[in-house]
Amino acid sequence: MLCNECGKNKATVHVTKIINGQKTETHLCEECAKKYSTFNPSFSMESFFAGLLNDAFGTDMLEGIGCNSCGMTYDEFTHLGKFGCSECYDSFKNRLMPVIKNIQGYDTHTGKVPKKTGGKIKIKRDIENLRHELKSAVEKEEYENAAKLRDKIREMEKEL
Repeated sequence: MLCNECGKNKATVHVTKIINGQKTETHLCEECAKKYSTFNPSFSMESFFAGLLNDAFGTDMLEGIGCNSCGMTYDEFTHLGKFGCSECYDSFKNRLMPVIKNIQGYDTHTGKVPKKTGGKIKIKRDIENLRHELKSAVEKEEYENAAKLRDKIREMEKEL
């Protein structure tokens, strides 16, 4: 594939932009890509994640927040793109969870379970999800649905 800009060299940089649901793809050679200010050959996941957090919150919103264990501030975190210690996650949790949920669709780790050995684990997860649905159904006063969920939970508990 040739470069969309010069039409001479082989395209080695592929940029995809999605703005308001409209997807545009640009294929550039390395020389043309260097002309664009957004091209950064030293791309890292740390800088990408830090950029997402800056866009979501801005640095001024979290200026006073710091880790209780290592003392890292949110500003330092956004520049480094990674935490200073394991306690940083808890210190910045209230601000991180909406971003993580927006990116991944979930705010808890779901992971994968091996098919051969994970049968009981999958059943336990399914029961837990059904309990959340049951609680929601009771709160909404959908008692018929709640009874069905309750019965399904009991059946699954027997399998364990």
